Amino acid sequence: MAKTGYGKRAAGDEDPHADPDFAHLSPQDREIAVFVDHLEEGHAMGHKAIAAEHPRYGQQASRSSLGRITLAGHLRWIKEHITVEDNSMRWVTRTYWSRTPRSLEWWANFARELDGKDVTEDYQPGLARVEEAPPQAEQPEQPEQAEQVEQVEPHEAAPEQADEPSEAYRTLAELRATDPRMPLSASDCRALEPRAAEWLSRGATPHDITKALTDGLPPAVSNPGGLARNRLESKMPPKKAKVRQKAARRAQVSRVIMACGLCDADERTTEIVSGLCRECLAEIEAEGPVRVYGAVPETFLPGPRVNGLPGADEVIDVTDRVNALRRAAGLR
Repeated sequence: MAKTGYGKRAAGDEDPHADPDFAHLSPQDREIAVFVDHLEEGHAMGHKAIAAEHPRYGQQASRSSLGRITLAGHLRWIKEHITVEDNSMRWVTRTYWSRTPRSLEWWANFARELDGKDVTEDYQPGLARVEEAPPQAEQPEQPEQAEQVEQVEPHEAAPEQADEPSEAYRTLAELRATDPRMPLSASDCRALEPRAAEWLSRGATPHDITKALTDGLPPAVSNPGGLARNRLESKMPPKKAKVRQKAARRAQVSRVIMACGLCDADERTTEIVSGLCRECLAEIEAEGPVRVYGAVPETFLPGPRVNGLPGADEVIDVTDRVNALRRAAGLR
């Protein structure tokens, strides 16, 4: 899984899965997009993490595909400035994924809606840190209580309940079935029941108690009750640490800025265009044509050339033209 903030997060409001998903992408980019789409929430989204798990593509191919997928409107890296109730502040980078390609306007509106969002319930370590009280020190057993335990006689133990015996009592009573050298009497079981119950309250299982009382026994046991008492006391597991957690401090997004999906630069230091900085965008464009989801500016649409060369707007069939040139050269 990714470190806090960098994991995959769904942008929401998505179209249901369908066969044409990512059909507008190249085969490589489509394969990477499908792979990312099926990653669990919170999975690392860097190109190195994707390449480490993808069976076919390495880091460079994954990086290029993530860049083109970002330009196609599926990915955005957004830095959120979190202000916590105790006046502590931190920047957290989120990776938002959308199966449905989104326009630049949609992502801009999505980022604006994040500003001012209460993220207290969305707490993760590193977002709104909540200090936990240290585990309470184990309270030493009072001498008076210890004396009382030692002085308990079988006839002074709590009377047998008419209901089914407790788990601690049953565990002690069944010792004779595990090892005939430990045939505890009913009085022994009643006297030792509080100690066995204490084992269970500290997280031990009946098997743990049985193992502690039967492992390494001498060939003959003359006093099973005394041996069991000694082992239950000397091998008692530690108490569970009690950790008290304070209520999470309220946390709110106080500022939102776009970040480059490939180099982590953000709007504070560079211009972000369609989810990438200018430098990373140039790298991706140099590798081949990319498709930016959204309206195409009129200046990018085809049209008649003004004051162009004669025949510049003529539509030419390349195959016919090549064949004509081959014939003119005497080639078949």
